[in-house]
Amino acid sequence: MLVLVVGAGVVGLAVARAAALSGHEVIVAEAAGAIGTGTSSRNSEVIHAGIYYPPGSLRARHCVRGRRMLYAYAESHGVPHRKCGKLLVATRDAEVAKIEALVAQARVNGVEGMTMLDAAAAKGLEPALACVAAALSPETGIVDSHRLMLALQGDIEDAGGALAFHTPIVGLAPGPEGWTVRHGGPEPGTLTVDAVVNAAGLGAQRLAAATEDYPPARVPRLVLAKGNYFQYAGRPVFSRLIYPAPVEGGLGTHVTLDLAGRMRFGPDVEWIETEGYEVDPRRADAFYASIRTYFPGLPDGSLMPDYCGIRPKLTGPGEPAADFLIEGPAEHGLPGLVHLFGIESPGLTSALSLAEDVMERLR
Repeated sequence: MLVLVVGAGVVGLAVARAAALSGHEVIVAEAAGAIGTGTSSRNSEVIHAGIYYPPGSLRARHCVRGRRMLYAYAESHGVPHRKCGKLLVATRDAEVAKIEALVAQARVNGVEGMTMLDAAAAKGLEPALACVAAALSPETGIVDSHRLMLALQGDIEDAGGALAFHTPIVGLAPGPEGWTVRHGGPEPGTLTVDAVVNAAGLGAQRLAAATEDYPPARVPRLVLAKGNYFQYAGRPVFSRLIYPAPVEGGLGTHVTLDLAGRMRFGPDVEWIETEGYEVDPRRADAFYASIRTYFPGLPDGSLMPDYCGIRPKLTGPGEPAADFLIEGPAEHGLPGLVHLFGIESPGLTSALSLAEDVMERLR
């Protein structure tokens, strides 16, 4: 089977790897000139444990399973990573019940080692922290997402797969020989493949709408939620990730660490209408206020604009968070086609598990 995967982000690369290792011919089509230029390179690089997602949801299942797979893969492929753990903190009494409910949910999801701590115990782990209670998640970690994607690319190519950069896919049409694919780029044209996986991230809905015989009503709306990050100008004061109680649209403005030892804060949630990647320095005011609820020692002038990413959400402000949406032949009736919609956090953590799910649907 010749499989075309559209999108060379972490999920697309994981799907292509799974297809190639299953013995299929694989082409990855990417509109940009390199792997992982979109959402996959503009996130916290966190390996999530599986705390926040409703039991039984795709996000819960794939996050927990994908996290275990990701740690094993990173270890076996020399991908830099660290299981640093995280504290999920309540900064006022009213938030304690929310944190306790998340711990209970995490245990149902199969997350190992979750523990409630009182303020003294949490401060014993992280002296700069202010809270009334916290939950410790020892399974949370960080990973070098670019090195991860390079490893996936290497596996694809070692198994005979190919990546085609500067190759935007502009249309799909089913036919007796499989799928006719129209592509643009420097040398536009068509090719015929047996199966197509749409892992185009922010472009997934656009490609679904350009798929002949695919019901327009099945294309979900795309809601853009920008997440801004600010760099901390100083030595890191925390050794673990620090997350406040979740907020509408995201997980709160949290402390993230990278493998080079830098500390940053973010992402926030900025609902936007059009794609754009500028960080507004004025958003620092809200960052200071939010961060000081759990890090009161944050100095004035210590936050510098860093980078931002855009979450491909399926729901907007005031609406419950949507689950991952995977549309395969069983859902839409078209053989050899899988669309992936709304693969935001924990998409990086879930990628290897999602890839196996997609291959099952294609079978």
